[in-house]
Amino acid sequence: MRKAFIVFSITLLSIIAIMTYINWKSSLLLLIFLPLIIMGVYDMYFCKKTIRRNFPLLGRLRYLLQSMGPEMRQYFIETDLDGKPFNRLQRNLVYDRSENLVSTMPFGTQLNVYDVGYQWINHSINAIPFAEINLDPRVTIGSSQCNKPYKASLYNISAMSFGSLSKNAILALNAGAKKGGFYHNTGEGGLSPYHLQHGGDIVWNIGTGYFSCRDTDGHFSYEEYTRRATLDAVKMIEIKFSQGAKPGHGGILPKEKVTDEIANIRLVNKGHDIVSPPYHSAFTTPLELIEFIKVLRKGSKGKPIGIKICIGNKSEFLSICKAMVATDTYLDFITVDGAEGGTGAAPQEYSDHVGMPLRDALAFVSDALTGFGIKDQIKIISSGKVITGFDIIKCLSMGADLCNSARGMMLALGCIQALECNTNTCPTGVATQDPDLVKGLVPTEKSERVYRFHNETVKSAMDLMASAGIHHPNGVDRTVVSTRVDKNKVETYYESYPELAIGCLLNEESVPHNLLPFWRKATVNQF
Repeated sequence: MRKAFIVFSITLLSIIAIMTYINWKSSLLLLIFLPLIIMGVYDMYFCKKTIRRNFPLLGRLRYLLQSMGPEMRQYFIETDLDGKPFNRLQRNLVYDRSENLVSTMPFGTQLNVYDVGYQWINHSINAIPFAEINLDPRVTIGSSQCNKPYKASLYNISAMSFGSLSKNAILALNAGAKKGGFYHNTGEGGLSPYHLQHGGDIVWNIGTGYFSCRDTDGHFSYEEYTRRATLDAVKMIEIKFSQGAKPGHGGILPKEKVTDEIANIRLVNKGHDIVSPPYHSAFTTPLELIEFIKVLRKGSKGKPIGIKICIGNKSEFLSICKAMVATDTYLDFITVDGAEGGTGAAPQEYSDHVGMPLRDALAFVSDALTGFGIKDQIKIISSGKVITGFDIIKCLSMGADLCNSARGMMLALGCIQALECNTNTCPTGVATQDPDLVKGLVPTEKSERVYRFHNETVKSAMDLMASAGIHHPNGVDRTVVSTRVDKNKVETYYESYPELAIGCLLNEESVPHNLLPFWRKATVNQF
């Protein structure tokens, strides 16, 4: 192919030279073909890609088509049930609800109800009339040691940092949260002015980098913390242990997204990727974690304190439970992030193969708290691909008290699942710091979409509960949802995940056999 290109180029230039000699106007052909020949010569001798070296100029088509692949598949090849992480049906449902369009469907389900994994709600003959439904149920978060309990919505904005998202995206999310009366989690990127501008309720997520509450060495600063934790808009504090999409890795903000403003908000220097450590420096043992919880509670003047965690080693979570029981000090909430959770940037192996999926994690956390007799003190928040009313019901059925959503809210903002969150080239202005792209996202317009999406999703969840004869989210248990676990076998969550007896983890004699190795390994003196 290289020889063919050389022969072709020499022949073409010869023909153009002859034609130019005959008629000078033919020299205009050089304006067309000479750049192509130069590109081909560059490919042969200077390019590092083998395909382009061996197939100069023509080889470029391969990379052009490859770059167009995601768009071609999404718009021309995918069916309504294809597409990852969310298929077209799911995305369209979010778009319709955020735009206040009809979200009904004709003719029947497109799902194969006999596929293994198909799930449904067990409805009741004694269903509740829709007119009697409470469309804004509230869940009170706050243990007996919390001075300022918070009444949360059933569905809220999950952790997404300013930096990962644009300022206009943050403004739109917070304005939507303000109007709808639900909370907005800051993500670990710190508390920015855009989280506070519209006055929506804030959950301040504090990760291992201690952004917005760190000293010059990157350690936790009590002074910086108290300045922000006592703000009226900040309703709860969340200590981030791990994120479902990249547990055990720490957060990543590519340097392309690190502006002067972001560096100032996070209290860091710019010019390099901002990578959070994979562990906390403010505590190293479960007992030290308890002391840190006390510090945060005092510095916030008694607001709810919780953790966000993707479950890994079961013994480590049991260690936290043992420490709470031993010290009689409790978290107010635990956000359980499943391995299917989203992220702006993560190594593929971490997203694909690290961490416990949400359903299993919820069951384990709920059972552990029940087994230690402290479930009544602590609320469980579910996070990980929760975008429909049925998703909310599934999480409640596994033990959650309320839910968070990140990508659902991004889709409501106008995200098209372009899968460019880590490149600073998000075409919708949601996950980029490029000012030319950000200006296309108008906060006043998109905040209405966020508000409507939240409102319609909560309504959908409450409608489903009513069909099951349930008045309030706290009435949803593991008997409500059924799953086809085999071709001819169906189980409820109660059958697939048998519940533990209250207090059974307080003494070794009553610990279930399958948890005994983890229980024995768990200690208050180390994770």
